[in-house]
Amino acid sequence: MAQSAASTDSIPIAQLQTVVELLENPTLARIYTYALRSDGATVADFVTELDVPQGTAYDYVRTLEAAGLLTKQEDNRPYEFEAEPLSLTLTTNGETRTITDELVDAASRRTENEDIDVYIDRHGIDGLATALEYAREFVEGTVNHRILAREQDLLPLEAEIILQALEPVVRAHSDDE
Repeated sequence: MAQSAASTDSIPIAQLQTVVELLENPTLARIYTYALRSDGATVADFVTELDVPQGTAYDYVRTLEAAGLLTKQEDNRPYEFEAEPLSLTLTTNGETRTITDELVDAASRRTENEDIDVYIDRHGIDGLATALEYAREFVEGTVNHRILAREQDLLPLEAEIILQALEPVVRAHSDDE
């Protein structure tokens, strides 16, 4: 799941529960994503940059640390935390889905992007994961909103809106590669 030495101490089911919580809790997902994108983030960074209450930030850091998704750098104080990249593949009823840090990032943006929030409300996280796959192809120029609309039985306007909302997520993660 997580590519982390720390994750070997974690119980796999507990890790899975945390990954599910990442997809359901935008604040937790924002903390994970912020740590992933920084060279070391402190709890104070989460509080000031993400406007998260201090107690919540500490709780969520402990949750992510226990799951092996955050590692504490104990070289100096305040402690800095680094996120481990996430890749978890699930297969149920012949359908395979991979949960990545890119999907967590997209889910984390639901509090700041109403279009993503509405899409998740209508189509769930699984629908968002599918739209994200199309968004990658959209950024590459191989798919347009009409193809997404036709293949996923969406209104063309809804398809265009979600592709535009997910484009910054795809671009942010393609810069990492």
